[in-house]
Amino acid sequence: MADLSAFPIASRWPAQHPDRIQLYSTPTPNGVKVSIMLEETGLPYEPHFINIGQNETWTPEFLSLNPNGKIPSIIDPDGPGGKPLPLFESGAILLYLAEKTSKLLPSDPARRYETIQWVFFQMAAVGPMFGQLGFFHKFAGREIEDKRPLERYRNESKRLLGVLETRLEGRNWIMGEDYTIADISLLGWVRNLIGFYGAGELVEFDSLKRVPAWLERGLARPAVQRGLDIPKRPE
Repeated sequence: MADLSAFPIASRWPAQHPDRIQLYSTPTPNGVKVSIMLEETGLPYEPHFINIGQNETWTPEFLSLNPNGKIPSIIDPDGPGGKPLPLFESGAILLYLAEKTSKLLPSDPARRYETIQWVFFQMAAVGPMFGQLGFFHKFAGREIEDKRPLERYRNESKRLLGVLETRLEGRNWIMGEDYTIADISLLGWVRNLIGFYGAGELVEFDSLKRVPAWLERGLARPAVQRGLDIPKRPE
């Protein structure tokens, strides 16, 4: 049985199944990337709900795993060389799990890097821009009288959706016929933009054709449906 006692986070969120990948997360757009990936690959894992509303990511135990204080993070008890591997940053975790399982990442070197570039596109552009739009449209930022920040993030979010719309011409998935970690990285964010953030009209989402169809295809996948609700929020 794996020994996770060296990780302080395991004292606050004890592992019932220490031989499984430990997932510390919340079902946000970044969090569900990893839960969806775990569901898609079939890797055994144990989810732990981290309450970001109560600042649990800023506790010493969580910071010992991710000094940036963000979800998701994992510990793989069977990492490289058979040693436990702690890992944070959702994009890095997607790459790691894809390489660990040889799934959802093309083996051809050129297509592999092409896929990774779209994961980086999500990490560097889509996540930050959509998140800021959500803040200025739905949360405390909407009370700011100066609407230039909202307009800035709305326009940039529309532009990024346009990039995806162009990419999906003649393709079912970001990489064509192959569903990959590129799609997994983006699905939760596009879903959140028009759902939780309620910004569909703001970014003229209904004017698009390929992105909504791609989103519908992605959300119809059983592993995606399961992953969107993991870890379950306490009732």
